[in-house]
Amino acid sequence: MTLHVTNTLTGEKEPFEPNDPDDVLLYYCGLTVSDPAHLGHARGWVHVDVMHRWLAQLGYDVRHVENFTDVNEKIVARAGDPELGGDEAAVAEHYIADVLDDMRGLNLKRAEVYPRVSEHVPKIVDLVETLVEKGYAYEADGSVYFDVTAFDDYGKLSNQRVEEIEEQGDPDELSEKRHPADFALWKADGVSPDAVHEHRKADHPGDDGATPSGQTWPSPWGEGRPGWHIECSAMAMTHLDSTIDIHVGGQDLVFPHHENEIAQSEAATGQQFAKYWLHVRLLQTKAEKMSSSLGNFTTVGDALEAEGANVVRMFLLSTAYHNEAVYSDETLAEARERWERLERGYRTAVGACDSVDARTNEDDRDLRNTVDRARREFTEGMNDDFNTREATTALLELVGAVNRHVDDRETYDYRGLRLAVETFAELGGDVLGFQFRAETDGSAEVAGELVELVLSVRETEREAGNYDRADELRDELEAIGVTVEDTDDGATFRL
Repeated sequence: MTLHVTNTLTGEKEPFEPNDPDDVLLYYCGLTVSDPAHLGHARGWVHVDVMHRWLAQLGYDVRHVENFTDVNEKIVARAGDPELGGDEAAVAEHYIADVLDDMRGLNLKRAEVYPRVSEHVPKIVDLVETLVEKGYAYEADGSVYFDVTAFDDYGKLSNQRVEEIEEQGDPDELSEKRHPADFALWKADGVSPDAVHEHRKADHPGDDGATPSGQTWPSPWGEGRPGWHIECSAMAMTHLDSTIDIHVGGQDLVFPHHENEIAQSEAATGQQFAKYWLHVRLLQTKAEKMSSSLGNFTTVGDALEAEGANVVRMFLLSTAYHNEAVYSDETLAEARERWERLERGYRTAVGACDSVDARTNEDDRDLRNTVDRARREFTEGMNDDFNTREATTALLELVGAVNRHVDDRETYDYRGLRLAVETFAELGGDVLGFQFRAETDGSAEVAGELVELVLSVRETEREAGNYDRADELRDELEAIGVTVEDTDDGATFRL
């Protein structure tokens, strides 16, 4: 079975055929960096990570791009907080650093690039100019809007008709637009005070009555800021191509964000923007989506600290990306149990394979057949629209065969066990991104104690005013894979 994916654009599950038989261009709509990342965000990250890994497993050269939206009124609303920074750029930098730390903590493969909106404003301006020149956009009082009536296929992703689409954008833009559904490509001046106040927290610690307006840039239409939707088109086409293979994003982005990306991109280039549109269903909690605005979220950092990367990944992969997932004590407990079973199975296989009881003349057909079946079912699951639930279940069935083999025999089938170990490492490790350890020998605990000792010495150096030496100690720790973060309560670290 070849890889099939569910394409939102057609509403069908289709065989995957990239434009280039050797390469896959993959774009993921990344985070607006205005709050700590939560598990809802991590669900998209981890599933896209596994898509990347499986495509590579199938032999494709994957070019994976994921953006940071660092120009947004929500970010401006956080400016002035002493812990975050005095302006939009400082707030964005703070949260981008957190996101990168979370990504590394989740054992995600690195994307090819993580472009930021603020770095691509000239590209955005060029794209908007092209749309104006081609008659798909118009200027009004220093802002530029996309004319949805000029693009014949508008609504094809979300299956809507132009006349049925309600107003897009801020209400104060309505008088400037030719059609209520037209959307902003370029916004004159900075962020309006009303937009800032809408997002600003009531207990904002830095609120002294001043209203930040955010960054602005020069353009042919005057000083202003890019609209939300145009950013992804510009960054995807800059770092990938005019036509990409897979565009992934959250289910809530189908309309208006992805609909508008299609319209502006295809109007500008005359080519199909993305061949396959894949949408990750939202993570639910208490019958509503997990979101920063609702305040019902668990941050990625808190989840990693409480459960570790493997349990978090198992939780997120225990439901296929195209199915609704629920965060609860029960689903988290199930993920914990599934990971512990998988890890114990791996350790059992490694221990038996490396023992003196593993023999070349032993042949356990049940074990070897289960290895073959696990590989086949894993492949079938992943090729069926990246069904990670089926894939993890296949590995857990192999755990059962390993346990039966070790429990029922005094001498072991070395070849069968070696195949099982390789299957766990290749499919569970390389594809699903789990990090296996053969045994718990206390090394992690010892390493943590040593790091704490070094941090204690570092703090002593800082108190003595030896800041250069303190910085050297931090750099030396980070060089060996220890992430150090200074907080008001002292230094914290992650191995």
